[in-house]
Amino acid sequence: MSEAKSSGSAVPPIGIAATGTRTETDSMGSIEVPANRYWGAQTQRSLVHFSIGDERMPKRLYHAYGYVKKAAALVHQAAGRLDAKRAGAIVQAADEAIAGLLDPEFPLYVWQTGSGTQTNMNVNEVLANRATQILGGVIGSRDPVHPNDHVNLGQSSNDTFPTAMHVATLLAVDEELEPRVQALAACIEHKAAQWMDVVKTGRTHLQDATPLTVGQEWSGYAHQIRDALRNLDSAKRGLYELAAGGTAVGTGLNAPAHFGRDIAARLAELTGKPFVTAPNKFAAQGSLDAMVAVMGALRGLAVALMKIANDMRWLASGPRCGLGELILPANEPGSSIMPGKVNPTQCEAMVMVCIQVIGLDNAVAFAGSQGNFELNTMRPLVIDNVLRALRILGDASEKFHEYSVRDTRLDRARIEAFVGQSLMLVTALSPIVGYDQAAAIAHLAHEQGLSLREAALKSGLIDAEGFDAAVRPEAMVGRGLAGS
Repeated sequence: MSEAKSSGSAVPPIGIAATGTRTETDSMGSIEVPANRYWGAQTQRSLVHFSIGDERMPKRLYHAYGYVKKAAALVHQAAGRLDAKRAGAIVQAADEAIAGLLDPEFPLYVWQTGSGTQTNMNVNEVLANRATQILGGVIGSRDPVHPNDHVNLGQSSNDTFPTAMHVATLLAVDEELEPRVQALAACIEHKAAQWMDVVKTGRTHLQDATPLTVGQEWSGYAHQIRDALRNLDSAKRGLYELAAGGTAVGTGLNAPAHFGRDIAARLAELTGKPFVTAPNKFAAQGSLDAMVAVMGALRGLAVALMKIANDMRWLASGPRCGLGELILPANEPGSSIMPGKVNPTQCEAMVMVCIQVIGLDNAVAFAGSQGNFELNTMRPLVIDNVLRALRILGDASEKFHEYSVRDTRLDRARIEAFVGQSLMLVTALSPIVGYDQAAAIAHLAHEQGLSLREAALKSGLIDAEGFDAAVRPEAMVGRGLAGS
């Protein structure tokens, strides 16, 4: 392998000072490419053939691809397969991609070849041209850095795209979603502890039920979120296994010995994540099982968050003609025609996000079933949906925490009034007068507009002293979180 020319120690700034077009070539022939762009022929063809909709490949995937190409270049350099100057230039360009500095150079649509080949080649072309520029070569010449022979050395789209999917997804879970959901759960736990002694009316079937405390109710919300995060943590372990090294069909053709092991180790070093080479590359490339599992866990989180958001907006309904137990922060006017109206907008936004995530999960599950023979070719759809779900769940959790949960207050007088009116406190009389007689007392109170105490005394089944001793809401809520 010949040594590349050096342009000195100074790295030329990102950007191409050119106008018009330049001619780039690939195996299909030549095509005109905007002269001020780093991408090449295959990227340009994709822009023509797959101009479908507005959805573009997620930038986070390209940042992850930067890690993959950097790791590959370092592994090849260490083994003597790539000279230091070429490897160094590729690493420099990859670092720029990781940092998002090359984002404008990644314009491709989601709806492209199902293996993600155009996206892989978009990365290869951009890094090759940028590395060529760094080394003082002519952009578009493929000399001294070639997109296939150097940037894609020992690789295939069929193993690098799923590898980049796993890297991007794991980084998004760890950096973008989990910290914000953890903060939301911690805030809910704080509220639960703060309100653990506030007795309220329980509700089942949307009807009055026996009492519990506000803190017990909110502890359930926090536990749901913690459970969902535990499930996500379990699911994401499948992302640790990387397809890199399998090349076209999982056999590793044209990849050096131990390349899969070495690139996984290098990616682990670069990202701080416990990546390993997939023990079976045929499964890693023919399926999307790890991505489907993560998306399923995101659906579970969405289900929990939707329950919490819906409960909060119902409990805050009113302020005078609804339940009105919660007082949510007033963030913005709620109506263009009704002055003074304030709506539970953060709750509504969360519910919409959760509905969207459940829909995205359906698409991912269906795509996961489409692994034909040695390759699943629904990968762009899957990574777009998974990263979108991670982004909107993380954003919604942060806003829900900051603008709704954190400053939610209780209307204690209203909560106390509901407890006093509840007929289901009669449950405490069942062990004393029997189920049927207790039910008769409740019906009497409801039909005649009496308080439960008045109806019980009128029945003659219990006296005032006995009623007051038995019907004590604070004694009916169990003991803290255990409720036993």
